[in-house]
Amino acid sequence: MDDRSAFESVEGIDLNSTDLVDFGTRASDVIRYYPELFPYVRMGKRLEGDFSVIYIPEESIPEVFDIIGAGNLTTYPTINGLMGRAELESSGVLAVQQQPYLALDGTGVLLGFLDTGIDYASNAFRNPDGSTRIKSIWDQSVPGDAPDGFYYGSEYSEERINEALRADNPQSVVPHVDEFGHGTFLASVAVGGAETDTLGAAPNAGLIVVKIRRAHEYHIRRAQILMHQEYAYSSNDLMLGAEYIIEKARELSMPVAICIGMGSNDASHDGNNYFDEYLSRIGDKPGVIICVAAGNEALAGHHTQGAVLRTGDTTMVEVTCGETAQYNSSIVVMLWNNQTDRLSVQVTSPVGEKTAAGPAISGTEYSSKLILERSTVSIKYFFPNPRSGSQLTVITISEPTPGIWKLAVFGEIILEGSFHAWMPITGFSDPSIRFTSPSSSSTITSPGTATGVMTVGAYSTLTTGLYPESSWGPTRLPSLAPDFVAPGENVEGIFKTGLGRMSGTSVAAAITAGICALMLQWAVVNKHYISMNTLALKAYFVRGCERDPGISYPNEQWGYGKLNIWNTFINLQ
Repeated sequence: MDDRSAFESVEGIDLNSTDLVDFGTRASDVIRYYPELFPYVRMGKRLEGDFSVIYIPEESIPEVFDIIGAGNLTTYPTINGLMGRAELESSGVLAVQQQPYLALDGTGVLLGFLDTGIDYASNAFRNPDGSTRIKSIWDQSVPGDAPDGFYYGSEYSEERINEALRADNPQSVVPHVDEFGHGTFLASVAVGGAETDTLGAAPNAGLIVVKIRRAHEYHIRRAQILMHQEYAYSSNDLMLGAEYIIEKARELSMPVAICIGMGSNDASHDGNNYFDEYLSRIGDKPGVIICVAAGNEALAGHHTQGAVLRTGDTTMVEVTCGETAQYNSSIVVMLWNNQTDRLSVQVTSPVGEKTAAGPAISGTEYSSKLILERSTVSIKYFFPNPRSGSQLTVITISEPTPGIWKLAVFGEIILEGSFHAWMPITGFSDPSIRFTSPSSSSTITSPGTATGVMTVGAYSTLTTGLYPESSWGPTRLPSLAPDFVAPGENVEGIFKTGLGRMSGTSVAAAITAGICALMLQWAVVNKHYISMNTLALKAYFVRGCERDPGISYPNEQWGYGKLNIWNTFINLQ
């Protein structure tokens, strides 16, 4: 069945400033099967792998979820935040660039960036004659001429960017700006040209850039994200951005490596959400590589785990909250357990007030306005997850009293008993809010938890040690993550103001994406392995990783070791 024969399309509707809220669907979702139940749903872009982004008027959202069932919470997008020459030498890139028979520099390959945009006027992204190496930009945040089939934002072609570079006022021709500079920096370490002080891993590759717009206010409110946090992004817009890059690469008949330097804790952490699944699907295509930051959550105190041993037992989880959080942030805890168990939660405030202890019923919300404090506590239950059968319990504490909050996790049905709990990523809530007994394990952020992407942690080329904040595996599935680590601490690159340094797994993912471009040049452009995809290239990289004899591999911090493309080629002999 064609979606457009059942649902009204968003064609002709202004999605730059609309009351419609974005949601994601799979081909199997009930919304797609029973259109007569949802006359207000508008169908947007159909994506690779038979995923779609749909749009629903905000006032109709409760009715939709009443019909489809609370377990379909995965239809909500995840809300993602930014994961912020020695590097090239330690990764074996300089040896590959300088080896006369390889001479790899990214020629004939595209790098795609889903981020905050790019400083297109920088010399780092120009050819020696001054023309741009950027094939196209889709700025989702600027109303204008949207790309065909995408319905919002503005598209700027290579020809128009070159026109802007020749103009006295480039912004009058291409009004695209990377206000934060995160996207510009990542692009510089991946594909920065030799004409600048910072050489990227693939200095002759082309670029396709998508500036991701800020998430819809409905989703910002739902996730209880700090309202002044500008850099919060919907996975739906990231999916559409990835689809745009894939379509452009197909038009140009060029292989592409896509870099995603963002992540979220607002997910199941087992790959069973539609964003993770979508990326795994497109990463399976020949000539497409997906590189994702592992996250910077190892030391954030935003994850804990535990177990309820028997039916009727209780396990305590404690959250600490500082004075600064009371008026500008909420405590949000997302507790996940396996399909074999059913858990319920009761909350005790720092003053000793307890919420009512109700049974875990899917779709039920228990809300308590405390008597002796300003705080309001909400406990919501969602199960079963349509992909895994898991249960999600969301605990939200508004205007939290400073001190220790206690979450009593009660086992209503216990066969296996384990659970994990996450809070929003760093920057999305007050820094004083954290678990009192956090675990650095299983801190990989989505979509790094996807099974079919290349998930990259970070290490320091100066100390050779792991970047302290680099997230640890495994995923909740559980499966190995990260796959390996790349340079990601105090790396030099280009901001709009000039040279600077940045640390984080997003930097490691960008360097890896540049290295992927070199491998795509060798494999696809030079026709050594024209069907190269993400999983195949991951296998090549794993075999070439540097491994410390004092560390056991695979490892929840290091994956299979330090990425080294030169070793990869040595192992091909």
